[in-house]
Amino acid sequence: METPSPSSWFRRCIIISESSTFSHRVKVLKEALSQHSKTLSKNAANTTASYEELKAKRAWDFAVSPAKSLPMQAFMLYMSGGGVQIFSMGIVFMLLSSPFKNLASINTAFAPYAPASSPQKAFSTLALEKIVYILCNLLTLALGLWKCRSMGLLPTGTGDWLAFESRGQVC
Repeated sequence: METPSPSSWFRRCIIISESSTFSHRVKVLKEALSQHSKTLSKNAANTTASYEELKAKRAWDFAVSPAKSLPMQAFMLYMSGGGVQIFSMGIVFMLLSSPFKNLASINTAFAPYAPASSPQKAFSTLALEKIVYILCNLLTLALGLWKCRSMGLLPTGTGDWLAFESRGQVC
């Protein structure tokens, strides 16, 4: 049903008031007001539903936002070089620390996107979006660990563990 515009409703009221008895006018005006209030309540319900859909869409956008920033972070790591300098160490530190900060505040970060029918900071609210968010942050962490390995900061070779190797006695 189409929502009547305020001007058409007003015109209908004027026509009714000019051509009818008082009791008939009151009856028709009550019907018009109830019809108008029903259409307003339907519009309010549609607005609430569309707002919840918008919040769900924003939650998904927020969940994949760490993955969207991965190409820029990879480019920054490439431009920082492979040596151990203060600039490259600062970039690697920020890359490694940001996933931990994000995961520590995951419920607070998703609270604005929670549906109105569920608690905002519960672990079960928006569970799938939170899992995707965790996976995207793990990708960021993996990129930082790969850079540490390529810079030689992670002990990955056998020569890195010689201090912990015990030598047997020869008889």
